[in-house]
Amino acid sequence: MLPGLPKLPGVKLPSSPLDAFRDILREGHEKIEKAGSDIRSLADELRSSFPGVTPTTTQSESHLPVEMPAPDVSQEKPSIATACVACAVGHFSTSSGLLKEALRFKGEGMTSHEVLDRIAGTLEEQNALEREDLTQEKIQNLPDWERPIADEALEQSRRIRHRLETIQSIDELEQLAADTRTYFLKLNRQWYRGRFSKLGTGKAEAIAERVGEK
Repeated sequence: MLPGLPKLPGVKLPSSPLDAFRDILREGHEKIEKAGSDIRSLADELRSSFPGVTPTTTQSESHLPVEMPAPDVSQEKPSIATACVACAVGHFSTSSGLLKEALRFKGEGMTSHEVLDRIAGTLEEQNALEREDLTQEKIQNLPDWERPIADEALEQSRRIRHRLETIQSIDELEQLAADTRTYFLKLNRQWYRGRFSKLGTGKAEAIAERVGEK
């Protein structure tokens, strides 16, 4: 019995303040456990009554692992992009310009850094065209009118690349620059005219004015 306190009839007092504190903690713990049990019971009832509804997870259950449904990839199919003939026009344009620039330094000979660097740049352009823009898989997705243009551009690119890889003289470089320029102009005309014929007269004329096509 606590010292200095009268003994009340029918009331059992704790023997010390520490025992009283323990009793309070025990009572609180029991109430928390009961509340958690009640919440879990309610959640079970909700699951059984509403199968499609997932009740909010309580703090006491938050540590449990949650299995996420695997994504359904059965309908996902890889797609192959369409070849870019417009990009091919750009590559041939750049190659033509590089070879023309290389000829400005022909007086320094084939071993000139200026000449060799521009040949390397031209090779990069044609490699990018063949490996990225005009692969056979992409060409198959082109419209019927555009596919022959892409096939010819791919073949011409390979010829230019092979000639660059075996070039030995300035004379060969001059001929290659001329041939590249000639084909670039042909490709540009073929592609734009094909597009214009599919767009209609009004749109074709508007685009022709914008790009300067003759």
